[in-house]
Amino acid sequence: MEKWLYVMIIEKTKSYNRLTKAAVERHVANLKSLDENGHLELSGVFKGYPGVAGMYILKAESYEEAEELCKSEPLVVEGYATYKLKALQVANKDNNYLL
Repeated sequence: MEKWLYVMIIEKTKSYNRLTKAAVERHVANLKSLDENGHLELSGVFKGYPGVAGMYILKAESYEEAEELCKSEPLVVEGYATYKLKALQVANKDNNYLL
């Protein structure tokens, strides 16, 4: 069975440097919600990549569902960030690394 995850790359907009504590709290609340609802595989920030804030690796039933999750990220909704979404086919020992 094919297993897919969805990688959300969060890119800073020009207004990112005006990020408020309240916006960060809404972002963290969204992370907690994604995790509690089984959608968050991994998340984190990047260091040394100008213009890129971080990423989520999402678990979703489809690309469309993953995109809806991305569109509801408060940093995106409030204009502090945009995103790029990529589908990632998982390669592991269970599927012989896609051989």
